[in-house]
Amino acid sequence: MAQHRQYDQSRSPAFRRRKRGAAQQGIGRSRGGLSTKVHLIVDALGLPLTFEITEGPTARQSAGARSRRPREVELPAREKAYDSNALRAALAAHGCAAVIPSSGSRAQKLPYDKEHYKARSEIECTFSLLKQARRFATRYEKTLRNYAAVVAIGCALLWLRI
Repeated sequence: MAQHRQYDQSRSPAFRRRKRGAAQQGIGRSRGGLSTKVHLIVDALGLPLTFEITEGPTARQSAGARSRRPREVELPAREKAYDSNALRAALAAHGCAAVIPSSGSRAQKLPYDKEHYKARSEIECTFSLLKQARRFATRYEKTLRNYAAVVAIGCALLWLRI
């Protein structure tokens, strides 16, 4: 009886390949369609320090906890969507005081510095400047690598003020 070549290995050929799909490229599907989120950490002047790109429906708490360099920011101001015990613990471990208002679902509201929270407008202004580039705002790139390059170039242009 002839042995077939397809059965000579214990694993499927797909096991050895890299993962593919929209999730690997930072594209998430929600009711509104395909989306991508860019998470920025900016300094007091509104200049980007680091960024992370995630799928659209990914929870903001998980993206905030994975932020790369929280030590560069003494008082990180984030919006209510980033409010989680894990993120607050991660910031405390790095010696940062969290300036995050409590979300509506939190039973006991935690205090935060409202004057420092007003500085969060710098982040919104930075996104406004980045979204002036149509390529950043609409994400024409299919791969995460290419879109990350577009975001990095936009951040570099903000540093150069061109």
